[in-house]
Amino acid sequence: MTQMLKSSGAMGAATVLSRLLGLARELVYAAFMGTGTVAGTFYVAFTIPNLFRRLLGEGALTAAFIPIFKEKERVAGDAEMWRAANAVICGLIVSAAAIVAVVLLGLTAALAWGPFTGYTRLLMELLRIMFPYMFLVCLAATFMGMLNARGHFFIPSLGAALLNVVMIASVLWLAPRMGETLDRQVFGLAIGVLLAGVVQAAFQVPTLRREGYRFRWVSPWRDPTVREVIRKMLPASVGVAAFQINVLITQLLAFGVYVPIVAVFNFAVRLMEFPQGVFGISLATYLLPTLSGLAAEKNYGAFRSTLRQGLEYLLFANLLASVFLVILAEPIIRLLFERREFGSGSTSDVSVALACLAPGLVAFSAVNILARAFYALGDTRTPMRISVFCLGVNLFFAVLLIHPYRAAGLGLANTATSFLNLGLLCYSLRRKLGRLELGQMRGSLLALLPAALLAGIVGWWLSDLWESRLGHAGLLLKFGSVFAPVLPATLLYWGTAYWLGVPAARDMANLLVKRFRQPT
Repeated sequence: MTQMLKSSGAMGAATVLSRLLGLARELVYAAFMGTGTVAGTFYVAFTIPNLFRRLLGEGALTAAFIPIFKEKERVAGDAEMWRAANAVICGLIVSAAAIVAVVLLGLTAALAWGPFTGYTRLLMELLRIMFPYMFLVCLAATFMGMLNARGHFFIPSLGAALLNVVMIASVLWLAPRMGETLDRQVFGLAIGVLLAGVVQAAFQVPTLRREGYRFRWVSPWRDPTVREVIRKMLPASVGVAAFQINVLITQLLAFGVYVPIVAVFNFAVRLMEFPQGVFGISLATYLLPTLSGLAAEKNYGAFRSTLRQGLEYLLFANLLASVFLVILAEPIIRLLFERREFGSGSTSDVSVALACLAPGLVAFSAVNILARAFYALGDTRTPMRISVFCLGVNLFFAVLLIHPYRAAGLGLANTATSFLNLGLLCYSLRRKLGRLELGQMRGSLLALLPAALLAGIVGWWLSDLWESRLGHAGLLLKFGSVFAPVLPATLLYWGTAYWLGVPAARDMANLLVKRFRQPT
């Protein structure tokens, strides 16, 4: 059994917990706000600082820092490694604090003297509370990168679970104390975001100390490590987070067209991100230090095979998830969200948006892995250029489709540009490495496509049969309308892939068998 599957699986366990709590957070948000104008305003305000979490915690900072951190450990030893880490942390403290201060001053001045009213003013007030989260996520992301490079994946992933716990508590305990109306209570959610950032960063400190890290002020000015991280991080910020930047652009566009579109699209994105985060982000996080080590050793044969294996695992896991999110979009959303302020109309709108967004799940996840392959090779500019081009294409299609199709149009635009991004990254990486050795993966793809198609047909038929015979009145019937099709279709997909000799299916089956056979 490969170390990749074991390590990403262990981290995936913490990520599953985090994503389940994140899903629980969205359930609480949905019941509390629905998909109305206040909800749309909050999600736009939250997306801006949350983008820094995606860029840094799951992307650019770790992509730029981990290869340098690993190189320092290998060449210069632990003392220089920790010194370099402190230089980067001090640089982040200074730069992030300066950005936060400028933005807060600008928002305060605009609110004091600007002609802003209604939901635009509410957006700015919420953003003024939540934007300092950016400062906290800079620290959390650096800590995460350091722990990943030292072989710790579970604890950093578990930190995100605590983040969601705090945000859920802010809805249940803090929001009701902020006022009587929803547009006042929503400020409790904004304060919860800020508190969650503190908890996520602080949670990782004890493990770092056990590894030997101690904070010391190291002047970041003219430090070569800081300059190298900045040089690689800036283009990587665009390259690794094309999907998240797409989401922000489309949400701002939707806010200007019709504010409730923002909340509808947000719920579709969150559901699509659940399988992406459980396996795609976990696998990509494991691969970056692994590929960086292979690149440093110039072992490009192992680099190609490791990358191919990671893509095969990703394809096997997320292809089926994509099928389920398309064929069972409405039952899933009805089960999870339809209560209190989230009515049947919201269910219909979100399910259509999800069905348009979910076909791109494999592409969204694969982009994260391929971008990290470039970063491990020291190339941050190529993914950046590709992502900038794809962002422009996405904006064009979003503008074209948002008026006739609303949130569904945004989903179609994101799906199309994610496949374009994936294709361009594959082409560029093949040129960079000479070859990618993806022949075996093509065989897996040819086997998985009919397996996924068969599972999708069976799942759709079972869902239609359940709906026509039993309906969805009550929690148990809603639960059955999702899992009665999912369980047999999953077994059929896995069994077909195993029978056809797909390596990922056999590896995962063997891992499960070994774990069940281990003595307790």
